Amino acid sequence: MSRFTVRHNVAGRPARLDLAPEASLAGGWEASRWLGAPAPGGLALPQANPTLAFMYSPRAVFLSDEVLVVADSGNHRVLIWHGVPTSNHQPADVVLGQPDGTTEGRAAAGRGPERGMNLPTGVLIHEGQLVVADAWHHRILVWNQVPQASDRAPDLVLGQNDASSVAPNRGGDCSASTLYWPFGIGIVGGRFWVADTGNRRVLGWDGGLPDMDRPADVVLGQPDPTRREENRGDVVGPASFRWPHDVAGRDDLLLVADAGDHRVLGWSPPPDGDAEASSVLGQPGFDTADEWPYGPHSNDRFRFPYAIGMDRTPDGAERVAVADTANNRILLWDGFPTDGRGADHVLAQPTFAANGENRWAAVKHDTLCWPYGLSLRGDQLAVADAGNNRVMIWRHR
Repeated sequence: MSRFTVRHNVAGRPARLDLAPEASLAGGWEASRWLGAPAPGGLALPQANPTLAFMYSPRAVFLSDEVLVVADSGNHRVLIWHGVPTSNHQPADVVLGQPDGTTEGRAAAGRGPERGMNLPTGVLIHEGQLVVADAWHHRILVWNQVPQASDRAPDLVLGQNDASSVAPNRGGDCSASTLYWPFGIGIVGGRFWVADTGNRRVLGWDGGLPDMDRPADVVLGQPDPTRREENRGDVVGPASFRWPHDVAGRDDLLLVADAGDHRVLGWSPPPDGDAEASSVLGQPGFDTADEWPYGPHSNDRFRFPYAIGMDRTPDGAERVAVADTANNRILLWDGFPTDGRGADHVLAQPTFAANGENRWAAVKHDTLCWPYGLSLRGDQLAVADAGNNRVMIWRHR
């Protein structure tokens, strides 16, 4: 349960926050592991020559009890740890997208897209398969098993005609089987969902991962599969996106982080076609898209929320986490807020009013700078802290 009380004004929005003296806004979460470069002199800079321990602007992470997967986006590769890392700066066991742990560059340093990547931004393991959103190659890559060795080619490519093709929308018109900057991926309600960001829509395939050329069963956010305008070419509304960037949820709820409209939209149950959302977080209503850069405290407003996660604690309680990226913080809810209420907890900032990069100081073990991705698993939360070139693992005590 939340340890604070929100009082509402006549408009129904939080007016002020009353904290018990002993309360902690972090709600029992502590930063426990730091993966990536150390920070001598208070900075966390990428190395000119990467290693299996250093990262450059990681934008997505997947955490389970058996494996940690990171989209090391700036190095155009995916890093895999078999087993949850037990020490800070621990090197990865496997690298994909590059021939080795010290090479960087798009498309496997000039070897081509058959084994290479161009800004991977989404990672997922589903039924033993590794899935990667290779965003700037406009495709989804699938390995039938999580690789145990480096430099393995994917077994399946979705969104392109073959493993060597990389054009947006397959070099033609937008359709239900093409992609343009697919940033986020997830399995919700038995469907495989893709945040097809460049086409300003979310695609869903029934039954999980599809075959290579199968069109999506659901096109969400556009009136038909050929359209791709921001907010459907109109003002913001309950059935539109500007930059849909991540998906999460449960069997009866689909959540989409619409970063460009500074909000999270929810559909309950997940839609079978284009439909208006039933809930919104981060905005007072479906018709606003205001960002919250500065001002009075806000536990219910976002500034470019790029990632969302949802899971249950070991005792069955539900949690929701949002990477409020440009506010340099993670917001957490105890249960899904069906009433649109503000977050119960905040990580990396001392109050809901603060939003500075690394709290406007040197990087520390519990600060964030532009967190782009997260993975919520029980009492663990992995955060892709892109601006600090690292991944942080937080634990709930």
